[in-house]
Amino acid sequence: MPMDETVLVEARGLVKEYGAGARVVNDVSFAIRRGETLGLVGESGSGKSTVARMLLRLVEPTAGEVLYEGVDLLAASSSEMRSMRRRMQIVFQDPYAALNPRMSVREILAEPFAIHRKRQWGGRAQLITMLQEVGLDESALERYPHEFSGGQRQRINIARALALRPEFLVLDEPVSALDVSVGAQVVNLLRDLQKRYGLTYLFISHSMPLIRYLCDRVAVMQRGRLVELGECEQVCHAPAHEYTRTLIAATPEMPVKTAIDYTDLRSEI
Repeated sequence: MPMDETVLVEARGLVKEYGAGARVVNDVSFAIRRGETLGLVGESGSGKSTVARMLLRLVEPTAGEVLYEGVDLLAASSSEMRSMRRRMQIVFQDPYAALNPRMSVREILAEPFAIHRKRQWGGRAQLITMLQEVGLDESALERYPHEFSGGQRQRINIARALALRPEFLVLDEPVSALDVSVGAQVVNLLRDLQKRYGLTYLFISHSMPLIRYLCDRVAVMQRGRLVELGECEQVCHAPAHEYTRTLIAATPEMPVKTAIDYTDLRSEI
């Protein structure tokens, strides 16, 4: 995949405390290069989703810095953040909870344009194109979330996240709620979209085989701390930290199809 050494997103010394000094993230630092996929892995409760939300300022850090192309996001005003949010989006873990059940797919996909006051956009034709990019077709527009399977709902979430053509996507365990074979299809769709649009990903997972398949580098979190960071193949083949070795040993291999014709997936999911 296209990638250079330019740093797009950087976390410096991120800390998050709740309540009476309960520290769920403790001094986490890493950089994400433009065009790469950085995997953030760890068991439930390790702090990885909190870190991801701090990168997007969905959660405010207790301490630390978040830089986007060198710009300090934590110092940005609300209007500046509105502009920045067009460049970075998130796909959540639960495809059921992430969609408003009272909105049609047409309304869901059009919502980002209304929120960001994009008056010049392609209307229905653009929404159809957005669906086609994720393996769905025009017939989905007037339907509601409950009419779709989990895999289809996650495809709709991905289409919405890409509506404003962001550069950076946080993928917060986007396939963990899906059947393994359907999840594999979504993973391969994400790879295809990254190649097509030059996207940069932070991919959050608890599965080392999935991280190895999709990611260029991997950051391993345990109990709020970053315990290992390196090239994915190096970390997976020769992990330096005992916790990383435990994660690798505990996760079975995931069957991932490497070549999928996305136009044939509508009836499968």
